[in-house]
Amino acid sequence: MTAHHKPRQQGQSSRHDTAGSHHGPYRTPIDAAYLRKPAHLRTREERYEAGRALRVSCPRESHAGFTPSADRPDSVDILIASSEGRDPTLLPIRYGRMLASPFAFYRGAASIMASDLSLTPATGLAVQACGDCHLMNFGAFATPERRIVFDINDFDETYPAPWEWDLKRLAASFAIASHHNGHKSSDGRAAAAHVVDCYRDKLRELAQMSTLNAWYAYLDYEELIAQTEDAALRRRRKKLLEKALARDSATEFVKLAHMDKGQPRIKDMPPLIYHLDTMREAAMDEAVRENLRRYRESLPPERRMLFDRYELADIAIKVVGVGSVGTLCAIALFFAAEEDALFLQVKEARSSVLAPYVDVEPFASNGERVVFGQRLMQAASDVFLGHLVGVQGRQMYIRQLRDVKVKPMVEIFSPGNMLGFARNTGWALARAHARSGDAAVIAGYIGKSAVLADAIAEFALDYAAQNERDFAALREAARLGRVDFMSEDI
Repeated sequence: MTAHHKPRQQGQSSRHDTAGSHHGPYRTPIDAAYLRKPAHLRTREERYEAGRALRVSCPRESHAGFTPSADRPDSVDILIASSEGRDPTLLPIRYGRMLASPFAFYRGAASIMASDLSLTPATGLAVQACGDCHLMNFGAFATPERRIVFDINDFDETYPAPWEWDLKRLAASFAIASHHNGHKSSDGRAAAAHVVDCYRDKLRELAQMSTLNAWYAYLDYEELIAQTEDAALRRRRKKLLEKALARDSATEFVKLAHMDKGQPRIKDMPPLIYHLDTMREAAMDEAVRENLRRYRESLPPERRMLFDRYELADIAIKVVGVGSVGTLCAIALFFAAEEDALFLQVKEARSSVLAPYVDVEPFASNGERVVFGQRLMQAASDVFLGHLVGVQGRQMYIRQLRDVKVKPMVEIFSPGNMLGFARNTGWALARAHARSGDAAVIAGYIGKSAVLADAIAEFALDYAAQNERDFAALREAARLGRVDFMSEDI
């Protein structure tokens, strides 16, 4: 699988920025050249050896360390550029959240790291990448079959790209999170290396499976809980899962909505949840319903029948995450019957941070890009996952707001807990990459040793130091008034 990886300088225009202007039938990116298996590589051994051969052109040791280029773009300039097109009234919240800590900064700085990763060594093997692969973008959720699985859960930046980029961003996130929790540098390095070791081991396992069994593979969250060595954390995870399983539509309604003059309404909790005045206007109501019709068309026929059982009751703006702040995000409340509520999340889909650095055929829209990437990478995806281009040209995707979702408790992790979570995320990333990439070829490149793990662990520590410098640059920009910020504690 050859990636059309063409590094560009930051700021250079890309044809991917206009993906939303493409019209026509549904595009099937899986047929694109970047994912085709070379016809001459038939057996697992041949593919494994092809991966080993790549060590000549891209030695595993070459991934070690990170030194910024002399002409590295200003990190604050990159952040400001990535804020173009966002709601300017919400940008202070975005910067305020990023200024909370270097770890919070890293979560919102995917565009900076994409620029840096584009200049790092790569084998030329492509996968459908997460694009914003850090440890907080993994968690547990319920599948349509009601299994509880552990997987990647954020795909706003998903894009075809070198597999190394996801792995390096994930490893660096462990080094940064470990430092945030007060762990020693050696602990952060160990966690970063463990991510790579577990990614390697899972890929080798998947490469030996039949194609269908590898596709069907998933990580059972209850089994992962049972494997948690820390007894206190194991009990806490069980308790949080039981709490998540106990949540139903009535619970969510009480938390997020209420009855207002006999009508169900989402609660206003400004500045994070609020209604726009224009939402009450007839023209806006008509536009919302047309957008929902377009979204419905992106669903498989049987899911449309399910969606048709619900009727829209209310919609409100909701500010979420770190990197998404300032983009359109809303929650919509539907009812199928009394006490039978459904909350859907509507999110704007902008161009992936990876798009300027990878040369592949563009998607019909960024909403389609997100939905395709999520369906391809996840073991199972939300039944309501769909996309649309709105009546005003805005590209969006829609999914359930919550479905038995369990977030990692990274802030309380000990060094040992970090190692356990590194194992889980390394396994999950390998399974996701094997959906689009060739596990045997990548496994052949990595091999059985710790050479790549040691190299990427060194990269993770160096990049954690770079992240600290970029965080300091944002703080200085805020002090000088270059960016406005708002602390949510005030």
